[in-house]
Amino acid sequence: MIIPPEELDFQPIRAQGSGGQNVNKVSTAIHLRFDIRASSLPESWKEKLLSYADQRISTDGVVVIKAQTHNSQEKNRADALERLQQLIADATKVQKKRKATRPTFSSRLKRLDSKKKHSDIKSGRKKVDY
Repeated sequence: MIIPPEELDFQPIRAQGSGGQNVNKVSTAIHLRFDIRASSLPESWKEKLLSYADQRISTDGVVVIKAQTHNSQEKNRADALERLQQLIADATKVQKKRKATRPTFSSRLKRLDSKKKHSDIKSGRKKVDY
């Protein structure tokens, strides 16, 4: 999947955390903004992305990804783009239908045995009458 560059908004910002004397002068971190509603993605993908539960997607449908792990702006830009593509891939992945199955005979016996043992343990805690 290729996202046109004009739909992406890269904003260089200063990275958080420790650094040397250079940290206050150079903006190496990147904020990537991607508007889902205004994008050229298929409508079904847009709906899935907008309903996807992810803190990087705002209520007005803008994906904001902050990349600051690398020391160069180019690497952070590539990292942010890769994370956006991964987010879109995860949100639009088709879930496999679940086939309803019945528990096996041995699993039923194990469950009942476990319940019986638990019952015995609990009944052993009762008050003793003489």
